[in-house]
Amino acid sequence: MRILVVEDMPDIAKAIAQRFEKIGHAVDCETNGRTASEVLLVQDYDLIILDMMLPGADGFEILKGLRARKDKTPVLVLTARSAVDDRVDVLDLGADDYLTKPFDFRELEARARALLRRSAGMSDNALRFGDLVIDQAGRTASIAGTALDLTRRELIVLEILAARPKRFISKEELVEQLFNFDQEPSANAVEQYVTRLRRKLADTTIEIRTTRGLGYQLAIK
Repeated sequence: MRILVVEDMPDIAKAIAQRFEKIGHAVDCETNGRTASEVLLVQDYDLIILDMMLPGADGFEILKGLRARKDKTPVLVLTARSAVDDRVDVLDLGADDYLTKPFDFRELEARARALLRRSAGMSDNALRFGDLVIDQAGRTASIAGTALDLTRRELIVLEILAARPKRFISKEELVEQLFNFDQEPSANAVEQYVTRLRRKLADTTIEIRTTRGLGYQLAIK
């Protein structure tokens, strides 16, 4: 999914982005709180990873602004403050979870998965649609027990469609989910991913349908 990392230490921000990009997420990074607030007014995200001590505007201000305008995007706070009162404050402001620095990246990924599951109404890491099962922790997919040989981007496209089976997903939405600000968004690349996925799903019970003007939809044959 698309994630915003707001962290003023470039090495930490880069390391977080690399971890999530490696498993297929699109990640944008901001080091200034004021700039991050402006980005959040024009770009939607599935998850925000937010440091509290920032130049421009601190994490408390960003969090207050989000919740004041009824933005329900899950927020995972990173904080160097370990006092109970500090953790209570960020949760009361509307944070969904917090992680104290220094942290283990495996725990960061696990907490992010938990928040994404919760926002999608899922009880575990398995995303299911008909015979299709996507293990979001293991980053694998299978149909009727047979593993699918998918690239990272193909898996993300399939995951996006499977998470919204009753919705048509436009090409523009897929571009938003697959590419961050530093990458060249490409509608042609999305078409290529869908074409390759259709080829790999050809002999299964799952298919990707296209409706002109609406987009793509995952369906059971």
